[in-house]
Amino acid sequence: MYENYYGFREKPFSLLPDSGFLYLSGKHRMALTLLEYGLMNQAGFTVISGDIGTGKTTLIRKLLNNIDPLLRVGLISNTHQTFGDLLQWIALAYDLPHQGRDKVQLYQEFMDFIIQEYAQGRRTVLIIDEAQNMPAETLEELRMLSNVNADKDQVLQVILVGQRELRQTLQQPSLVQFAQRIGVDYHLEPLDEEEASDYIQHRCKVAGGKPDLFSDQARAAVYANTGGVPRLINLLCDTALVYGFAEQRERIDAQLIRDVVSDKQKGGLFPNNSPSAAPEPAPQPFAPEKRVTAVQPPEPAQPITAPAAVAHRSGGPVRVAIAAESELQRLYLARLLGKFNIEVVATVPLKAPDLQALDAGNIDVLLVELDDHLDHLDDALYELLEEWQQPVLFNDSLATEASLSQPDRKEYGRKLSQKLYSLVPQAPQSVA
Repeated sequence: MYENYYGFREKPFSLLPDSGFLYLSGKHRMALTLLEYGLMNQAGFTVISGDIGTGKTTLIRKLLNNIDPLLRVGLISNTHQTFGDLLQWIALAYDLPHQGRDKVQLYQEFMDFIIQEYAQGRRTVLIIDEAQNMPAETLEELRMLSNVNADKDQVLQVILVGQRELRQTLQQPSLVQFAQRIGVDYHLEPLDEEEASDYIQHRCKVAGGKPDLFSDQARAAVYANTGGVPRLINLLCDTALVYGFAEQRERIDAQLIRDVVSDKQKGGLFPNNSPSAAPEPAPQPFAPEKRVTAVQPPEPAQPITAPAAVAHRSGGPVRVAIAAESELQRLYLARLLGKFNIEVVATVPLKAPDLQALDAGNIDVLLVELDDHLDHLDDALYELLEEWQQPVLFNDSLATEASLSQPDRKEYGRKLSQKLYSLVPQAPQSVA
């Protein structure tokens, strides 16, 4: 979409974990160092925690890319099962037979596997991501698995990675023996303002673009609205690049960041993660005998039930909802129509469930972008559009896409706005 325009080889702010883009802040470098130390020094249990989006999974992927060949590693990310099922997931992680085995058989085969690996000079490492989903009973039985050892060697090492709730679970009195076996623990905090700024520049550079594509003020605005959480930074920066491409901006400035945040918060899906919000209390360290440590979305709108069109607000702008398959077109049209006294109250994909969630009483016109004919619409969507009581304007999405490359986009926006105003006669037109 915007990659070629800004000179990127790939998207710089993907939400998918990618160790190639890993930015080693002081916090992430410490967490990675402790992970490596725990493996090298045969820590029985290593715990890495952090709030949602702080980069825990990316760290694990980085660790796996540089793993010692003498370590036999298994990775589990689905941990909400009972322990019997967990044993099956463990078997899958190490390519062990599991079908038709009961809990006792699975346990014995895993023990045999661990001992066999040790006999061949390899240690077994089990990494469990999203470990906050594991109940205390499962963690205790996992501890029992770690009782296998040979002399001074730790045959099985376990790395638990999860959200803050994982630490709360591990601090329960019933898990005191577990906590005493934690050799390494670290809580990953969000980036500070300087780190967040460097993070944005780093990802732009790795993707092949200009490190200063986001201005100093824009990077500060990103931090102010994300609290330094990497996943939220990625979300905000990626959308800002879509906006910038739609408007043919050469650089992303602070005002564009504020516009993106404002638009996203209208839908209630972008949280307020600014550093000014009250912080969570700092997690308390565990107290093992010996360890290494370092200092809801809103309620959905009611389905469309209006039996008749709702009268337009006297004196207000035309209220439009945009339905289009392309996210770029939705964002582009919202920005373009806003320049012509059009209030875009919602932008949704061209799908029946998304349209059904719209508040019809707050919409004067539904703008539907179609790339061809109605033939490609599913029956549910077609019936919904037929029953819609407010005016519907079907627009050629190919014309919208073509206008993106035109120097005078204002003319396209003016004509489209005039069509929208013509469907609401009582609205005061202000289209120049």
